[in-house]
Amino acid sequence: MRFIDIEDYNPLTMQLAMPIYDRMRRVLLTAGRTIHPNYLERIKAIGVSTLVVEDAESTGITLEEMLDMPTWMDTIAVVQQAFEDASNKKRLPIVALQRAVALLIKEVFAHKTIILVPTTSLSAGLVRYAHSVNVALLSLQIAKHLGYTQGQLRDLALGALLHDIGKAVTDKEEEHPIKGFDIIKENREMSLLSAHIAYQHHEWINGQGYPRKLKGQAVLELPQVVGIANVYDHMLSNKKMPPHEALEYIMTKSDEEFSFKVVQAFVNSVPSYVPGTKVELFTGEQAIVSRINQHLQRPVIRFLTNGVEMDLAENPSVVIKRVLNNNQEDGK
Repeated sequence: MRFIDIEDYNPLTMQLAMPIYDRMRRVLLTAGRTIHPNYLERIKAIGVSTLVVEDAESTGITLEEMLDMPTWMDTIAVVQQAFEDASNKKRLPIVALQRAVALLIKEVFAHKTIILVPTTSLSAGLVRYAHSVNVALLSLQIAKHLGYTQGQLRDLALGALLHDIGKAVTDKEEEHPIKGFDIIKENREMSLLSAHIAYQHHEWINGQGYPRKLKGQAVLELPQVVGIANVYDHMLSNKKMPPHEALEYIMTKSDEEFSFKVVQAFVNSVPSYVPGTKVELFTGEQAIVSRINQHLQRPVIRFLTNGVEMDLAENPSVVIKRVLNNNQEDGK
């Protein structure tokens, strides 16, 4: 199993490993089948640009650290309902949000790390809500390394799920944190800290963020956690940046946009190379990442030539040079 760009899909060698959904969260295509060219064009038309497939090279790769699709889709539905309620000036679905938060906390703490499902694997109409779920998942993963209490975890997850809720009522980028703060604050069952996450997730400790250009310790830690998760997921989905490059970018913002403490927790939380990623070593050999074992940044790889596996954590002299696209294999 591995993620591929839809342009790299080959119906002769690949089959879907995960379903494809439309904007109403209905299954368009089920897992375990190939995609007819006519369906492929329809999928592209609704905005899907990433597929999860099985092929000979990814046999045995499970992506077990990824949240299961039913749970992901159910949580997306809760966030979507919250946005619609906010847009219609209705009370937010508090109970459904609290249940979603409890489930996400349980899932994150049951895994060593979390591999995010790309928002680009969904119809464009669901991307906003899927992004919020991914931000919540990654925020909780970072929080594991910061030792937060259960109360802090709940406030963090709720604030992360709703960090962009202000966009339900305004199209102005610099206004949405303020609008989000107001929406959450109006619901008394929600912590004021969750509201401040929506308010401050675009603030930077160097004072160059928005909406208030807060600086230093005036920027709370939980919003910084969500801020990093927000930037990271945008880089993966919007910019199609490989995870190791997105991670390195975040590292350059340490003590500039985000505190060193939070950046370090982030680095210790996410893998540089997701299972299923094809790579080239400095030796020129090509391999596929098969799983994450001892070290998040040093995965187990499988050589494409002979299928032999090697744990990079136990072989420090073996270094990945670059990530390969399908059209870069075998020197193409």
